[in-house]
Amino acid sequence: METAVTTAAPPETRSGLGRSMNSRQLTMMGLGSAIGAGLFLGSGVGVQAAGPAVLLSYLVAGTLVIIVMQALGELAAANPSSGAFSVYTQKAFGKTAGSTVGWLWWFQLVVVIAAEALGAAALLASVFPGLPVWLLSLAFIGVFSIINVAGVKNYGEFEFWFAILKVAAIIMFLMIGAALIFGWLPNVASPGLTNIFGNGGFAPAGWAGIASALLVVVFAFGGTEIVSVAAAETADPVRSVGKAIRTVVWRIMVFYIGSLAIIVTVVPWDSEALSSPFAAVLAVARIPGAETAIILVAVVALLSALNANLYGASRMIYSLAERGDAPRLLLQLNRVKAPVVAVLVSVAVGIVSTVLELFFPDRILPALLNLVGSTVLLVWAAVLLSQFVLRRRADEAGQVLTLRMRAFPYLTMAGMVILAAILILTCFDPVARTQLLSTIALTAGIAVACKLAARSRSMPEQDVEVR
Repeated sequence: METAVTTAAPPETRSGLGRSMNSRQLTMMGLGSAIGAGLFLGSGVGVQAAGPAVLLSYLVAGTLVIIVMQALGELAAANPSSGAFSVYTQKAFGKTAGSTVGWLWWFQLVVVIAAEALGAAALLASVFPGLPVWLLSLAFIGVFSIINVAGVKNYGEFEFWFAILKVAAIIMFLMIGAALIFGWLPNVASPGLTNIFGNGGFAPAGWAGIASALLVVVFAFGGTEIVSVAAAETADPVRSVGKAIRTVVWRIMVFYIGSLAIIVTVVPWDSEALSSPFAAVLAVARIPGAETAIILVAVVALLSALNANLYGASRMIYSLAERGDAPRLLLQLNRVKAPVVAVLVSVAVGIVSTVLELFFPDRILPALLNLVGSTVLLVWAAVLLSQFVLRRRADEAGQVLTLRMRAFPYLTMAGMVILAAILILTCFDPVARTQLLSTIALTAGIAVACKLAARSRSMPEQDVEVR
């Protein structure tokens, strides 16, 4: 097994995928992938669990995301690959570990694709009741399949404008919320700080509530890691990844913390209206059509996530095929160098899951989502551990990395401590514990399958080339 970290991937070792994505598109992709329905609709769950103290949960989770993204940026700049953290895990811990992480992430994405298609269809049907959910869901999957085989440049541009819409919606929300809090809206009284320090205080559920909200918040930040996958299809990965890491992280923090600060200030933490927190704030501000507007924004957010997840899934399974861990048929590219077979295989799983969910409502997808519920924690753990090992190897070899994580190894170790604390907290929450154990069981099953497959091919782990 290769024990060194290269400063950049030579052109001949990089994937045959297209490299026409630019820095602007990569930055907005990373931003848009973390701003989804979890913020627009799901953030209210965290508020109800912790009260205004949910802000502390977001600060802790945001700190972890910053550390993970710094580590991932260093790795991606040194070795841009469509397999990203799967490749880095393989370099650090061997073929079976790398393959397991890759297949686990791919399985998570193809399951989530079905959930996002159905979720977007159901939300849109709530605004336009005459539209059939099943038809909308399959139509969404079909449209984004076409986008993903049309070339990475077209995909990147589409995702760029999706992200722009979501960012514009959040900026508008922040402006309206600030005007409401400072009493600048006509005929609308400012709520002051009553909802933050009254009604049970800043932390009505204590540390237990903050911990419970932390589990919800962590999963809302999932998706930022797709930047490392897309790095392989940029013309200048070092510059593009560095810029994306620098800008995406602080923007996510501003948007998330800013939005939640407004929500907990305007809406009581125990309000039933928090099932749609953004709409609740706009309703207090007496903005007409607020609920419909937020539903449409949430639809855009879900479709953007579907688009990004299909991209990530297809690139990951393409990388697995490059390394001999998936059928070589998946390496087939079309004329614009998009992995057309990998896209179709990834979307096929989503279609099957969608159809099964339509025939067996609330039975198929909940079970599948429960299996992959803690995938983000395991992937982030793999990123931190791999970066720790590979950075040590590079430093010992005297290699100069093009993008270095600051305060190493202390920052990496701090990330590991935060992640370990979250995993421990997970064990005390019945629902989260079930998801974690299910994901661990799935991971173990994938690892065994990868090990047996490697043995059947009679390919020693140390002799496998990592691309």
